[in-house]
Amino acid sequence: MRNPLLQGALLLLLAEACFAGIGALVKYSSGMATEAQVVFFRNAFALILMLPFLYSRGWSLLKTQRWYLHAFRALTGLVSMYCFFYVLGQLPLAQAMAVLLLTPFIIPVIARIWLKERPSQLTLIAIGLGFIGVLLALPTPAPGMTMVLLVALAAATLVAVTKTTIRYMSSTEPAVRTVFYFSLLTAVFSVIPLPFYWQPLPNEAWLAFIGMGILAAIGQLAMTRAYALAPASSIGMWTYSSVIFAGLFGYLFWQEPVTMSWLAGVLVIFYAGYITTRQRLL
Repeated sequence: MRNPLLQGALLLLLAEACFAGIGALVKYSSGMATEAQVVFFRNAFALILMLPFLYSRGWSLLKTQRWYLHAFRALTGLVSMYCFFYVLGQLPLAQAMAVLLLTPFIIPVIARIWLKERPSQLTLIAIGLGFIGVLLALPTPAPGMTMVLLVALAAATLVAVTKTTIRYMSSTEPAVRTVFYFSLLTAVFSVIPLPFYWQPLPNEAWLAFIGMGILAAIGQLAMTRAYALAPASSIGMWTYSSVIFAGLFGYLFWQEPVTMSWLAGVLVIFYAGYITTRQRLL
C-alpha cells in the first residue's frame, strides 16, 4: 500500500540533496560572480529547464486562481535566497547549511497558526531532539558573526514560510504549476538589480549556473510534491538531511573537517526524523 508520509519523506530527502548541491555550486561560484548574478541565473536556468516538462504536460496547466499565493511564495523564496547565498559566502558549507536546520522548528509553528495543523506529542519530542542535534552539529560561532547568524535566522524563517505556503496551495496547485511560477517570478524579480551588479563571467561560472538550474528544478519538483503528499509539520524534520549532504560536499571539495560533534549531531537529527515518520507507519 502506498504511504503518503513515506513518499513525502523520500522526496524531501531528494530535494535536500539537490539543495545542498546548489549550496556547493553557489560557494564555488561566489568568487567568480556577484550575488545578483548567482540568484538570477540560478532561477533563469531552472525556468528554462522547466519549459520542456511543462510543454509535455500542456500549457493549460498554468491556469490558476491563486496567483497571489504564487507571488507571495516567490517573494519570500527570493529574499530567503539572497539571505542564504550571503551566509554561504561567510561560513563553511556544512555550517551554512546547518543554520537552515532551524526551518523545521519554525514550520510547525507557522502550520499551527496558518493551516491549523496540530503536531503530535511525538512530533514535539522529535523537534526537541532535532534542536539538540543542531546544537551538536553547529561549531562554536566565531566572534563578530552576529549579523551573519541573524541573516541565517531570517533565511530559515522565510524558508519555513515558503514551505508552508506550498502545503496551503497543494489542494488546487499541482507541483509543476507551483514550481514553474516560482521559477518564472523569481527570475523576473531577480533581473531588476542585475544591471547594477554585472561583471564578466568565466566559463566555469556558466557551468555552475547550469548545474544550479538542473538541481533547482529537480529539488523544487521533489519538495513541492513532498509537501503536497504529507503535512509540513510531519515531514519537515527531514530537512535536516541537508546537513549530511553539505558535510559530504564540504569535505570532498574544500576539505572542511568532519568532527565527532558534527557526526553526533547528525545521528540525533536523523533519529528525530525517523521517529517522526515512524509514528505514522505503525
